[in-house]
Amino acid sequence: MDTAKLFFNGRSQAVRLPKAYQFAGKEVYVKKVSTGVLLLPKDLTIWDTWERNLQKYESPFMTDRNQPESQQHREGLDDVFD
Repeated sequence: MDTAKLFFNGRSQAVRLPKAYQFAGKEVYVKKVSTGVLLLPKDLTIWDTWERNLQKYESPFMTDRNQPESQQHREGLDDVFD
C-alpha cells in the first residue's frame, strides 16, 4: 500500500499525495469514513465517478444473476402501491 506525507500549513493539516494520486483542479470533496478519509474530485459528479468505475469491468455488470422466473404474488400488496 502506498503512503502519503502529512504536514501542517498554518493551523490546517494537509496531505502531500504521491504523483500517481494527484487530482486535477484545486478542490476535492472530503468525507469521513469510519476512521479514514475519502477524497473525491470536485470537478466530477457522482455519476461521472460511477461511469468511470464501471468502465473497469470488461463484461456488462450483473448480466448473469440469479433471478426467479416469476415473482410471488401477495394479497393486498398491490393496494399499497396504487
